[in-house]
Amino acid sequence: MASTEEWRRQFTKYKEDVKKRGKPFYPYAMFEDTIMSLVVVSVIIGLASVWYFTSGEDPKTCGSGDSCLLGPRYSDPADPATTNFVPRPDWYFYFLFYLLRIFKWPDSVILGTVGIPTVLLIIAFLLPFIDRRMERRLTRRPVAIVGAILVVLSMGVLTYKGATAKEALASEVVQAVPTWAQRQGFAGNAEAIAGAKIFASSGCTACHTYLGTGSSNQGAPDLSAEGKKGRNKQFFMQYIRDPSKFGNNVMPKFGFNDQQLSQLAAFLLASKGPK
Repeated sequence: MASTEEWRRQFTKYKEDVKKRGKPFYPYAMFEDTIMSLVVVSVIIGLASVWYFTSGEDPKTCGSGDSCLLGPRYSDPADPATTNFVPRPDWYFYFLFYLLRIFKWPDSVILGTVGIPTVLLIIAFLLPFIDRRMERRLTRRPVAIVGAILVVLSMGVLTYKGATAKEALASEVVQAVPTWAQRQGFAGNAEAIAGAKIFASSGCTACHTYLGTGSSNQGAPDLSAEGKKGRNKQFFMQYIRDPSKFGNNVMPKFGFNDQQLSQLAAFLLASKGPK
């Protein structure tokens, strides 16, 4: 690293060169940035206007009464009770998405989602203050080049792994229901089996675990022996209908009907641990 005196000498020369041959930030650079910002905002407003005025409120009119050049104004309303939607992040979050597969809840998820990204951001922020050399030729900066290559490779690999990661489909979880029924001893209980299929197909194993299936997220408990806790069927039906009334503001309302609630409650009651 260059000495302080050498750095000051080169910095002074740089400022003199800027003063002789360069242009000040104001008004030249500020004017250019302002014009470019206006262009970007105008393009966004233009695209939004084209989208709005070429589409109608009914998505079915696209291609007939409305051209929908940039897509329909509205699509089908969201269904909170859907069981076949697999949520995925935007592509620029795929690397963080895959980190969640490496760092599991609850032991190390904070390290993967907060710790590592925060440390990397702090390092990137401090680099200009730590490396104050005037030398900028790539061949004379091996540490910086190797570090940049490693960062790009790691981000690329994590992004690719996150983009190609396969989620456990509900149909795959449903295939475990006969094994659950046999191990728990409710193979002859039709209502409990129906409840188990609802449990498996509704995405419950995204947060809960059951006989080793699923993943424990947001502190959701294992339900393999929920029926041994002395609760009745009515309690389970009311709890699943609206968990917030029991102080659970994390678990969503799934919109199950009374028959489905009864079947789920029967399934949980029959879950007393593997025999």
